[in-house]
Amino acid sequence: MTRRILLILALLLAPAAAIAESLTGSYRAIGRYPDGTAYTGTVRIEDDGASIRVMWAIGTRSYLGAGPRDGRVITVDWGDATPIVYVVMDDGELHGTWADGTAHEKLIPY
Repeated sequence: MTRRILLILALLLAPAAAIAESLTGSYRAIGRYPDGTAYTGTVRIEDDGASIRVMWAIGTRSYLGAGPRDGRVITVDWGDATPIVYVVMDDGELHGTWADGTAHEKLIPY
């Protein structure tokens, strides 16, 4: 019985442990602008556990943003009228929307 309880606790806590892992690293960005045009680029993330800093290189342009991390949800202010809101997926990818939900972006870890 004790073994079963420990196994159940381990399974319940495993997703929480994965969420707490640092997102610091390099990512490939794949996205669509609000008009549907596709784009790609590279992204560097620095994560201190409570907030993240994001540096994008998309084509010849670069962007910088930062914001809080709340479990799986990250809200990044990057100077636009609306933030980018990412969700951390189980595989380490970040899936986000921006431009008030009319554009989307996927960040894939290298």
